[in-house]
Amino acid sequence: MTHPDVLKAAQDNLWMHFTRHGSYAGAEVPMIVRGEGAYVYDVHGKRYLDGLAGLFVVQVGHGRAELAEAAAKQAQELAFFPLWSYAHPKAAELAHRLAELTPGDLNRVFFTTGGGEAVESAWKLAKQYFKIQGKPMKTKVVSRSIAYHGTPQGALSITGIPGLKQMFEPLVPGAIKAPNTNLYRADEISGFPGFDKEPEAFGRWAADQIGKAIEMEGPDTVAAVFVEPVQNAGGCFPPPPGYFQRLREICDQHDVLLVSDEVICAFGRLGTMFGGQKFDYVPDIITCAKGLTSGYSPIGAMIVSDRLFEPFKTGNETFAHGYTFGGHPVSSAVALANLDIFEREGLLDHVTVNEPIFRATLEGLRDLPIVGDVRGAGYFYGIELVKDKSTKETFDADESERLLRGFLSKALYDAGLYCRADDRGDPVVQLAPPLIIGPKEFDEIESILRAVLTEAWNHL
Repeated sequence: MTHPDVLKAAQDNLWMHFTRHGSYAGAEVPMIVRGEGAYVYDVHGKRYLDGLAGLFVVQVGHGRAELAEAAAKQAQELAFFPLWSYAHPKAAELAHRLAELTPGDLNRVFFTTGGGEAVESAWKLAKQYFKIQGKPMKTKVVSRSIAYHGTPQGALSITGIPGLKQMFEPLVPGAIKAPNTNLYRADEISGFPGFDKEPEAFGRWAADQIGKAIEMEGPDTVAAVFVEPVQNAGGCFPPPPGYFQRLREICDQHDVLLVSDEVICAFGRLGTMFGGQKFDYVPDIITCAKGLTSGYSPIGAMIVSDRLFEPFKTGNETFAHGYTFGGHPVSSAVALANLDIFEREGLLDHVTVNEPIFRATLEGLRDLPIVGDVRGAGYFYGIELVKDKSTKETFDADESERLLRGFLSKALYDAGLYCRADDRGDPVVQLAPPLIIGPKEFDEIESILRAVLTEAWNHL
């Protein structure tokens, strides 16, 4: 199809995800046609710095010929075979490689095609595991407010964003919510003035609230706690010091599984292969996807400890769950080639070395009146926007609508930066660029943000 035909097809036939299609009534749908390194190009040839790695995905950057070649080679050899009672070499090899990279005894890999499916799988496994253990009442899960864990019915129940759930209720029952670790708003979250200046005390309090939620429900009814190493929705909430150590204690005390949802935080996003390694905790289950193939082919995984697989290792017990395309041969081959790039180019060290430079560059934006907070870790940051820095007053719903959708999203894109202006919590700009970038691109990001955020403030 010609470019005009493709643009018309996008208008007439394509249903985009999480998209307000009315925004494009009579307007052209943005159309990205190719990528190279840290940049993508639209249908008109304009270049944009990919400040979100697609969607927290393209770790090794765009245009990697060897990943395309790995896909083509595998497709010629074995394009498809399911993992339903049979195996194929690339899935087995990838499972072994992941087991070598995971912390602790997380050695068993259940493949899916994406992150939401991995979360769904983890909840189902937690329920069945405890039934096998003679604890059939342990079915509930605890997660955190404003957290995003996916769109399938179970994963959506675990998600802590009311606006994403209302149209799809009733959802799966038994998903309990507890406070998140937004240190910037620790005072209002906890009700204790000054907690924003005491990260360790706030972290202990936040972890203990999960413990209290378990106790309130009854430990004999709670199967798992789902948490991200750095919470995405709301704008990158890192854990306060000691938070995950306390949470591990609580889960062990109540015989509750700790699920580390690392769909975003795994595969170098924080400078470690898995997010829990950044903050020194070992979960019982890791859910992951996105960066495993750098987006060159879809795949996800639930990785579990040996003890959770033990009941299925012998006898007749079966985990009656699966996906047609889980562990797809082509995706598995691409994932292996992607991990080769990580090792060969030292991407984990690259992120670790450049993290303080990236952070310092973004911290410079604090001199703008609209910037209330800059937070995150590795190559994963959120910039919270406020109406009044001294009081941390945020924007109301109408103001947020005008600021983010009415101005910022388009203005940043027009200025050559693809990123996310998000109001699932308080208004933030999120950044999660490809892991290959460095100070030159940091400066480009800062320059565009500074100009557009200054203009946004003047518009208010």
